[in-house]
Amino acid sequence: MISIVILTKDEEKDLPMSLESISWSDDVHVLDSGSTDKTVEISESFGATVSYNPFESFGQQRNHALDHLKLKYDWILFLDADEVVTDAFKEAMFKAIEGSSEDIAGYYCCWKMMLEDTWLKHCDNFPKWQFRLMRKGRARFTDFGHGQKESDVKGEIHYLKEPYLHYGFSKGWTQWINRHNKYSSQEAIARIENRPAFKTIFTKNSSKRNPALKSWLSRLPGWPFLRFLQAYILSLGFLEGIPGFIYCMNMSYYEFLIQIKMREYRKR
Repeated sequence: MISIVILTKDEEKDLPMSLESISWSDDVHVLDSGSTDKTVEISESFGATVSYNPFESFGQQRNHALDHLKLKYDWILFLDADEVVTDAFKEAMFKAIEGSSEDIAGYYCCWKMMLEDTWLKHCDNFPKWQFRLMRKGRARFTDFGHGQKESDVKGEIHYLKEPYLHYGFSKGWTQWINRHNKYSSQEAIARIENRPAFKTIFTKNSSKRNPALKSWLSRLPGWPFLRFLQAYILSLGFLEGIPGFIYCMNMSYYEFLIQIKMREYRKR
């Protein structure tokens, strides 16, 4: 079986669908960082074990889970509250784990970004990879931009190609814009202070290549507009209709925020 960890704060809207999708697991942990809505009550109603830790960063919060939660199994899946495990993804996980040799530390996982019931396959440059499924004691996390990436990995990381579902816009555009205004500040600092070496943009590992590309492309004048053209035209985002156009426009705006905050940061 697999232990599952979900990080939460005020997730009463999305959490039920996420917990429902992992009802097959008997070791679900919700690590909350101070919810004032019904997040804790919902978690307990689904039989999840609820813990509390003040949020500092995603990397720190995931490491806290590894260090302090009583995880029952050797394999751990990290989810967000707006993510849903499909039957196909579950089956792919179990198949991968059953066939894993001891030198495998974990798996990069990918998602289907959903907006208005439309899979943004082209707009969101599917597949994107994050380290989400790991063997206990074989890796840690470190902060990168507004998110996190793997660190101190002991072994190989393979790829789980069957995606799960990600409903990143379920709370509405006001919440998304407010959240990404905050994220853009963190991302601007990371792209300046932690810019990967230029050669990293040529690596085959997309989880390393994509952050490197963003860090270097952010230096180009007009990059936000180029980001829109890349996603909407070159990657065929226009095939995804109005949801695709809305997404591409907002991602271009997000890159614009990052770029002007990088400029502001350098001047300071």
